Amino acid sequence: MLAEMDGAALVGQRIEALGDWRGVTLAAVRQLILEADPQITEETKWAKPTNVAGVPVWSHGGIVCTGEVYSDKVKLTFAHGAMLPDPQGLFNASLQGSTRRAIDLRQGDEIDAEAFKELVRSAVEANLR
Repeated sequence: MLAEMDGAALVGQRIEALGDWRGVTLAAVRQLILEADPQITEETKWAKPTNVAGVPVWSHGGIVCTGEVYSDKVKLTFAHGAMLPDPQGLFNASLQGSTRRAIDLRQGDEIDAEAFKELVRSAVEANLR
């Protein structure tokens, strides 16, 4: 049945299945991602026995970011985050890597919506170069 669903439906199903603050958080950032780039594609990848629903992935010209869910956080990993401008300091995780950067959101955290959308647009622009 999962193979018959499109990527957006799978991401929606994954979010809905969470049923807690993590689902609310992931739904909110998903909305910001779609607002930032209406051409972005959604899919899930890397399904495994411990995470049969897989990881939500947003792509445009390559992976923009992923939305991993842990018990204590939602981690938004930007595939090429190290090369992106981040004037508002949204990246707060995976800062030592040479390629990726991430934003960890814990229960009650808020994200600067406009700064986040700009980060998404910068990631798409970098992918399309």
